[in-house]
Amino acid sequence: MTTVGGRLSERDSERVALVVGGASGIGWAVAKGFAAQGWRVTIADLNADAAGQRAGELGEPHAGAAVDVTDEDSVAALFERVAPLDIVVNTAGIGGVGRITELPVEQFRSVVDVCLVGAFIVAKHAGRHLRDGGSLVSLTSLNARLAASGMSAYCAAKAGLAMLTQVAALELAPRGIRVNAVSPGFVDTPLTEGVKLVPGTLEEYVDNTPLGRIGTPEDVADAVLFLVSDKASWMTGAVLDLNGGAHLKRYPDVLAHVERMMSTP
Repeated sequence: MTTVGGRLSERDSERVALVVGGASGIGWAVAKGFAAQGWRVTIADLNADAAGQRAGELGEPHAGAAVDVTDEDSVAALFERVAPLDIVVNTAGIGGVGRITELPVEQFRSVVDVCLVGAFIVAKHAGRHLRDGGSLVSLTSLNARLAASGMSAYCAAKAGLAMLTQVAALELAPRGIRVNAVSPGFVDTPLTEGVKLVPGTLEEYVDNTPLGRIGTPEDVADAVLFLVSDKASWMTGAVLDLNGGAHLKRYPDVLAHVERMMSTP
């Protein structure tokens, strides 16, 4: 930790948060939540222009940065630039639909590279640059526990991330670093816009959600803010279900809805 004249530097005395994938959707809601609580936030995203624009909306002292979670050099450079850190939240993710027997290996790998390998790379460097007592939160998914036809890559990657969260919690606990995840159901974000265009999918999801609605980015941001707070100081290795009870029922048959749409004249 840097000192100036025997005192903590201004940067080291700040509460500092990094939100990966923070330019839109859930990540943007999380970044706004941190800023509202007085944290200095770096919004990192593959879309560097969008990250800079979002940081500008928050104003000083917040900043935007470019990052590609599938490129370890990119992630390492980001962490070196923004450290020391108190909080890291990784919301980066992509999806896709395709039957296993027809899905190109490259498409499967692209989803796993972002959602699982990328999450590992972020966790690796978060573990190196978080201050003792810090916190890392990732986003898994309802699909980490509920299978969905046509979503093999996403389901597998998110299930892997749930276990990665638990392993990281074990390894980083000696430094007081807590590692948790939020496992959202269907949330209204740019990532889910395509799903909403498939007739029947959203309706089936809501029908199988006991609380009867989809989630908002703010719902997830509130859960993240709880997990990094002192109110969750005895919580680590947790994967928090946040889906209106959808995990108690079944997941929509996304592939059937897509195939039905594609076959409709």
